[in-house]
Amino acid sequence: MRLCRDNICYHEDAHERDEHRAGADERRRRNDQPEEGPSRWESDRPREQDRGRDRHRERGVFASQQAERQQHNERRRENHQRRAENQEDDFGQSEGGSDDPNAPPAEKEKPNFELSGALTEDTNTFRGEVIKYNEPPEARIPKRRWRLYPFKNDEPLPVMYIHRQSAYLLGRQRKIADIPIDHPSCSKQHAIFQYRLVPFTRADGTSGRRVRPYIIDLGSGNGTYLNNQRIDAQRYYELKEKDVLKFGFSSREYVLLHEFSDTSEVDAKQEGEDEEDEGLDE
Repeated sequence: MRLCRDNICYHEDAHERDEHRAGADERRRRNDQPEEGPSRWESDRPREQDRGRDRHRERGVFASQQAERQQHNERRRENHQRRAENQEDDFGQSEGGSDDPNAPPAEKEKPNFELSGALTEDTNTFRGEVIKYNEPPEARIPKRRWRLYPFKNDEPLPVMYIHRQSAYLLGRQRKIADIPIDHPSCSKQHAIFQYRLVPFTRADGTSGRRVRPYIIDLGSGNGTYLNNQRIDAQRYYELKEKDVLKFGFSSREYVLLHEFSDTSEVDAKQEGEDEEDEGLDE
């Protein structure tokens, strides 16, 4: 092929023409192609890592919220149970008035401290168990150190010191009993050993008060025995030194003594010391 440019003629064959055209096309493609950037996977990888951290943080926040909500629900249940117990304790209050606004207010029930023979139930709980007994207003902790000496078939057992409380629960339910009695013939809540501040008359005719020990059976099935005599249920019986207590069909005997029981000189002054025993200050 013959080409003429500026009055100059050139000869170009077909092969050179094709190479020239291919080189021009290659240069045109390189100029039109955009600069290569990072791949989509490389650009998205930090973003996915951030999302993973966010999800982990959200799970931690959700777990802490769940724990806090559960703790709040437990506190609410405890408060509800405490309010229910307080409502049960208000057993001496009136339960509402009449619908008539002109009606006189109902007279509130006055407390009765006399022995009724049936102790109030469902008003005293200890370790989740309802105690079938409420201490009387005259309950006191004694100054004299009383003790129970248990014997089983004439064999002495460890001494029980019973002067640190105003009352002791005896029974088969070890969860709440102060003095456990494991014999199957005994009741779960069998009897109460109670100290009471009671009035008495001195030798010169004047009156005084002293703390004395008492025993009361809580309506047990097989009874409580004082000096081999069964006592009535729901009734206080005053105890004296060297009295013997038995419970149910158990062979154990409990002898009541105090710190001066074996001293003859002090036994002679027993009456005078009883007069001065008005209990410990609470």
